[in-house]
Amino acid sequence: MGTLRNHVQLIGNVGQEPTITNLESGRKVARFSLATNEFYKKDKGEKVQTTEWHTVVAWGKTADLIENYVVKGKELALSGKLKSRSYEDKEGVTRYVTEIEASEILLMGSKS
Repeated sequence: MGTLRNHVQLIGNVGQEPTITNLESGRKVARFSLATNEFYKKDKGEKVQTTEWHTVVAWGKTADLIENYVVKGKELALSGKLKSRSYEDKEGVTRYVTEIEASEILLMGSKS
């Protein structure tokens, strides 16, 4: 049951080209947004789509995979965990961020 704690699984489409950063420590990090869609019907049968945007971060070999194969619009599945952090922006305001730290990704859709 320990693997169920703080576990996220999503299937969606990449919102923009991933940003790849090589850190001074030698580690690589990939960042991108992922859109997930949900559909439901209103009382009168009208179909409605809602979209949620998620910020995804991946490290190491997962970041390598993203760098080589993931592009804007690509459908993928991922699993990982939620991570929250805060930082101070240029104006000195504390900002809070919740991201998904991806540990695995699965490329979906047609090969391109």
